[in-house]
Amino acid sequence: MQSSPTTYRSISQSTTSEFKDRGSKFIAYTFPIQTLEDIKKELNTLKELHPKAVHHCYAWRIGIDGNSFRANDDGEPSGSAGKPILGQIDSTQITNVLVVVVRYFGGTLLGVPGLINAYKTVTHDALQQSLIIEKNIEMNFKLQFPYTLMNEVMRIIKMHHINLIKSELTLFCEYHIGIPIVELEIANTKFEQLHELEISKIEITK
Repeated sequence: MQSSPTTYRSISQSTTSEFKDRGSKFIAYTFPIQTLEDIKKELNTLKELHPKAVHHCYAWRIGIDGNSFRANDDGEPSGSAGKPILGQIDSTQITNVLVVVVRYFGGTLLGVPGLINAYKTVTHDALQQSLIIEKNIEMNFKLQFPYTLMNEVMRIIKMHHINLIKSELTLFCEYHIGIPIVELEIANTKFEQLHELEISKIEITK
């Protein structure tokens, strides 16, 4: 019986690449992402950065189950932009990635084969520049505890390579954390032994 994976491949930082064909300019941007909100944020930023571009085509994939993805042609002929972008993401075997290709029209129609080649090539080049890393698959939890437990909580977080996603410090401390699944059982046991701490599982929107 095959065991479930404990890591996934993604990119560590954003990259960009440019491709030109018969006057049209294609600029690819790659982004490491975690949520749909990340995607909306990056798309909005690029639309502000390139307000005169005729197309902002993109594709993304999130998660490890293979079911969370999208390819968008943004007005280009069907299948000529988003699908080639997604194909390059998948050929690299990475996830939690967004690629946006901004196009400035150069006055000459490229035809569907020309568009496919342009979007595929510029995406490939941008991903080739990316540093691909192995990341832990995590489960997300919310911790609520008094300030007196902060040192003990941080000791557990550091010892078990837990990702501190967000912290809110008001009357109590509230942490959103990602626990690597290989550390899940022992870390949860340690948190549950802190009697004034409440731990609850949270779902990250994807």
